[in-house]
Formats: sequence, structure tokens, C-alpha cells
Amino acid sequence: MADETQSAACPCTQQELLEHWQGHRRLTRKVIEAFPEDQLFAFSIGGMRPFGVLVHEFLGMALPVANQVASGTWGDTAATKPTDKASILRLWDEHTGKIAAIFPAIPAERFHARIKIYDQWEVSGMEAIQYAVDNEIHHRGQGYVYLRALGIEPPMFYDRA
Repeated sequence: MADETQSAACPCTQQELLEHWQGHRRLTRKVIEAFPEDQLFAFSIGGMRPFGVLVHEFLGMALPVANQVASGTWGDTAATKPTDKASILRLWDEHTGKIAAIFPAIPAERFHARIKIYDQWEVSGMEAIQYAVDNEIHHRGQGYVYLRALGIEPPMFYDRA
């Protein structure tokens, strides 16, 4: 198991970082669940992408980033893109479980090592994880706007349980 001590780059343990990430994944799952099936891939505002398309982006990002940080290989990228809510949630849960399994085995030095994500950007492992989380939070905000426009109360933004 990787060292659970704090470092200057991350004032939290590896387990705390994983829990933070998983909390955001749980909240995003609630937003997916709140969407009406017929609007998940249809509804948009101002030319923004539908939330289902954004979820495909999350699925093509989180697990591959975890794989890249852990092993230096991009790995699973959700080649199939489900188009119904039940399939999306199944794949979401599968990826969440894989991230939980991979994360504790990441050697501490991989969080500081320079890695290449999307075969384009060289960042530290920590920066790659932060990018995946920040991207999900950013686009989840669009989901909140869409839900409100559809007359649906979104989950509380702090409810990551």
C-alpha cells in the first residue's frame, strides 16, 4: 500500500483524496439519476452539449486518468457510449468500483511523476486527478442548470454521501 503520509503537494492522505473524488462521483451520479430519460441526450441550452454527452466525457476521463497515474497506461476509455440512463449508471458504477480498486495501490511517487494525459499534456499525477475532478464539477454545474430549466430540483451541491 502506498504511503499514507501527507506531503507538501497534497495536504491529505491518498485515502482522503480518493474519498474526495468518490464523493464528487456520488453527487454526479445523483444528477444523472435526476434527469428524465427522454432529456438526458436531448436537452441543452444555448448550444451547450446535452448532459448525457457530458457524462460520456466523464466516463472517458476518470478511469483512464486513474489508470495512467497508477500504471502509466491510459487503459479503459469506455469505448461503448451507452445511450440510456440505466446503462450509463451501470457503467458509472463499474468505473467507480475500478477507481476504488486501483487507487490504494498507486505508489506515492506516481502522484508527483510527470505523466501524459490524452496523449497531449504532461502533468503530474496529482494534477491529472485534479483535472478530472474539476472537469466533472464544472460540467455537473451545467447539469444543475439543465435540471432547473426542466423544472427539476437538483441534488444539493454538498450532498456527496
